[in-house]
Amino acid sequence: MSSLTYDLTLAGLSVGSAAALTGIGLVVTHRATGVLNFAHGAIAMVCACLLRQLAVEWDWPLALAAPLTLLVVAPAIGVALERFVFRPLAVLGGDPAQTLVASIGVFVLLVGGAALVWGPGARSDAPELVSADPWGQLAVTLVLAAGVGAVIRWTRFGRELRAVVDDRPLAALTGVDADRVAAAGWAFGSFTAGLTGVLLAPYVRLDPYGMPLLVMEVVAVAVAARMRSLPVAVLAALAIGVAQSQLTRLHPGGHLEPLLQAVGANLFVVALLVAALALPGIGARDALPRTATARVPTPPGAWIVAVVLFLLPLGFAGPDLHTAVQVPALGVVLLSLVVVTGRGGQISLGQAAYAGLGALFTALLAAGRFPGLPELPEWMALMTAVLLVAPLGLLTGRPAIGRHGLALALATFAVGVGVSRFVLTQPYATSGLALGRPAGFEGDRAYYVLELLLLTVALLAVRALRRGRIGRALAAMRDHEAGASAAGVRVPRLKLTAFVAGAALAALGGGMLGMGVRAFDPAAYDPVRGLLWFAAIVVLGADSVLGALLAAALLVGLDAGTRGGVAAATIGVLAVLVGRFPGGPYEALHTTAKALRLSPRRRATLTPLGVGARRAIRTIRTREAGGLQAEGAGGPDIDEPSAWRSSGSAEPAGPVRGERHAGVSRPGAGPRDGLVAGRGGPDRGRGPRTPPVGAAARLPVLRARGLRVAYDGFTALDGVDLDLPPGRITAVVGPNGAGKSTLFHCLAGTVRPASGRVALGERDITRLPAHARTRLGVARTFQQPAVFPTLTVAENVRVGAEQGRSADPGAAERALRLLGLDGAVRTLPAADLPTGTLRRTELARALASSPRVLLLDEPAAGLDTAEVTALARVLRALAADGTTLLVVEHDLDLVADLADTVHVMTAGRVVASGPADHVLEGLDEHAESAVFDRSAVSDRFGGFDGFGG
Repeated sequence: MSSLTYDLTLAGLSVGSAAALTGIGLVVTHRATGVLNFAHGAIAMVCACLLRQLAVEWDWPLALAAPLTLLVVAPAIGVALERFVFRPLAVLGGDPAQTLVASIGVFVLLVGGAALVWGPGARSDAPELVSADPWGQLAVTLVLAAGVGAVIRWTRFGRELRAVVDDRPLAALTGVDADRVAAAGWAFGSFTAGLTGVLLAPYVRLDPYGMPLLVMEVVAVAVAARMRSLPVAVLAALAIGVAQSQLTRLHPGGHLEPLLQAVGANLFVVALLVAALALPGIGARDALPRTATARVPTPPGAWIVAVVLFLLPLGFAGPDLHTAVQVPALGVVLLSLVVVTGRGGQISLGQAAYAGLGALFTALLAAGRFPGLPELPEWMALMTAVLLVAPLGLLTGRPAIGRHGLALALATFAVGVGVSRFVLTQPYATSGLALGRPAGFEGDRAYYVLELLLLTVALLAVRALRRGRIGRALAAMRDHEAGASAAGVRVPRLKLTAFVAGAALAALGGGMLGMGVRAFDPAAYDPVRGLLWFAAIVVLGADSVLGALLAAALLVGLDAGTRGGVAAATIGVLAVLVGRFPGGPYEALHTTAKALRLSPRRRATLTPLGVGARRAIRTIRTREAGGLQAEGAGGPDIDEPSAWRSSGSAEPAGPVRGERHAGVSRPGAGPRDGLVAGRGGPDRGRGPRTPPVGAAARLPVLRARGLRVAYDGFTALDGVDLDLPPGRITAVVGPNGAGKSTLFHCLAGTVRPASGRVALGERDITRLPAHARTRLGVARTFQQPAVFPTLTVAENVRVGAEQGRSADPGAAERALRLLGLDGAVRTLPAADLPTGTLRRTELARALASSPRVLLLDEPAAGLDTAEVTALARVLRALAADGTTLLVVEHDLDLVADLADTVHVMTAGRVVASGPADHVLEGLDEHAESAVFDRSAVSDRFGGFDGFGG
């Protein structure tokens, strides 16, 4: 027994050493570039195949072939990837979505290219670079880990590497050659990938699909090391390798024996599931898909062309028709990604698992082998399988609630791999399965008609999820999750809805695929397929239904009409270029055509700044002539709407055109006599304001008591108390680090205090999330305008009205009129609009939710003087109408003109409170106690401009 234990330990150390090499490469690449290299396994496969080609096919000496492969080709691959794929993304500030998709694109490209060059079959004659003695492999791993650790910890290059990861632009400003550091990291990561592939090739299947996935399964060791600690990665790899080897001795017997054996043989997959789902997420930045511009409209006649193309196969016969049968089924699977990723903005690398489960459950139900259910006809089996798989979407939906970016990518990838390894490929579940077609649709042509009907149903379902109230909520969550939550969108519930709907569509498409080929083939639902499908849907337009149909036709057609791997290589090339064309190829063609379109009479056009300057000059000339130039009959100008600009009179002008005589009411409130101007112009000297009466004379609407928040030992809030009375404007000021932003987030629901209480009226809302507070009447804005760029201005505001405190159908229109957005600008996408328009759009969305309390985070940032004046006029009117307002602002002149009460914060405490004039004019009196010296702080921060957070 001791001899067996020793032998199994040695075998485990051999596997663990190879896994440790993968962990080292992933950690170093991530620390040097901030990228999780999904292509690591593909690079390992390419290097292993190249070494076999040189040593076996071409009879090169191993002493020459190995150094060429490992010391020249592998690092060159890494340097090329850094230079031509990831450096442009880093320099251009590409978001993590583009980086992740580009990494997956490299994976798909290398896999497809290898299949083209070496064929899809497996090889078993790979040369052995290091002897089978595990001590030699372990020695190589430990020496490599120790050397890399020493370089990172004690050398100048290591310090530069850490600086580049922390802040690449800042590192470059300090003289660090960030490109050189990143290139070195990529070169070393590719070297370790190649070494891993060469060491593993003699003992595993050397094929373009199996080996990359096998290498990627051991990403668990890098995740367990938090992508930072090399010792943890090495120890985790060795421990899992030895444990997996020792588990082969267990033979428990009984019905669970096949499953337990599968777990023992795939312990790295179990570790991946635990690391991705149970451990705290890494890479929490938003990842997918962050569309920066408005979605390109569907080309005219595109749907007619699509319908004609999908009807053409009805005239085919033989193998052509048999191949075409796969296109509608795959189209349904890809539509699931349109819902989850394109519209919901959630990364999902595991849709192939749900498609496989749909096919498996359909086969089991039709064969009468599904536990607890009788044998069912094929069509009923398919529908039942969809109903059974849909709830399993929670497997990825639940982790998605608290994860973003890289963490969500790993979670969905882990679920996909786990389902594939423990269910789809296990004989206990799939042996002897056959899958027929529904009665009356056995022939290819008849079955193709049935598929078209099911595809039409799926298209209608996706259309329903992409339009209307739920469609706007999904788009809001995709474009700006925090902004969507602030608008009242139930983000957790909506994520679950997207994943469940996506699982149902994937299951339907998977079952259709199985029926199309009349068999259940686990290889058709391999996790590598999931990566390919994900990359295809993103590069061809994640939010495009036509893109999904095009991707299905492209993937099936290329692989059927050419050598295997052409489709993967094509999608890989497009994915690698995603940083250049984030909206997909059609957007690139549309933009290029628009740029090249020549007009016979081209005229020079003014920039937005030029338009504003021209209007300002015209206004000055008109005033000199004794009056204001009347506005045209059209809607307000986008850059300078007359309804928003001050009229220049001593008293503020009416808020919007068309309401100067009719009066304006707060959205959701009853009719009023009109906007109350309150204080006069921007001067700080002003007359007394009439105190609110009636509802506004009640106790504070929002109260905070004893709020305490600490971050890593730093106390951000230290027992803060705050009262926000109704119908009053309260301001919070203070230097950077004073705790203003933390206090604001505690009130808004995005930060939960360690202790203390927040109450809305008599209700404790301390533990309520942001969307729940919005639905109770607490709305907010952001320092950076939180708009949804793919929605129009009017749709942005409608999200607030639909998800807010009341269901008043007129709230959105009143908010649009109040903020001067009811003209032509309302139909424009929010992407690329001027800052002033974006500020108004965000404020209008908040007002459309009919708030009782309005929290404004630096509302004047980015606005010019006239816009600030108009903003102040609207805020005073809201307060006069009974709304409670809190303003966190660094512009003390605006605070002095606007606020009734000012609270001064420093070091996490409120150190002064009172009327605006009294507090702001008395700041100098606090200089002796080192609390505040207004002149000193003003000199230091340039007129208090540093009071941002």
